[in-house]
Amino acid sequence: MKTLKIGIASYEDMKVRTLAIARGELRPKAGDPKVWFTSPESFARVLSNRNRALLAQIADTQPSSLHELAASTGRTPGNLSRTLRTMERYGLVRLHKGERGKLRPEVPYREVQLEMTLS
Repeated sequence: MKTLKIGIASYEDMKVRTLAIARGELRPKAGDPKVWFTSPESFARVLSNRNRALLAQIADTQPSSLHELAASTGRTPGNLSRTLRTMERYGLVRLHKGERGKLRPEVPYREVQLEMTLS
């Protein structure tokens, strides 16, 4: 089972980390988070109960298009498109172009692991 590691750090901390990596002063470890959020609130918005249920439905039913997913969830295609594009930016969803340009959503991870410091 694939797990996506997510970290929470301030924008400034992420900037310092990214620049240190670019300068070769820091080597990310294999177990380091691959995706970063700037706050627990932003993480909670993207992975709300409703969005986690959406991810589970995509993983379980493997819809062939956004319209098929919209029909089964009761959400509008526009709402789904915006939500899934946001999730795609964080690596939670992959959107594949299918026949006639239809977008097919895929969930590449079955688990998300959150890492954050309290200080």
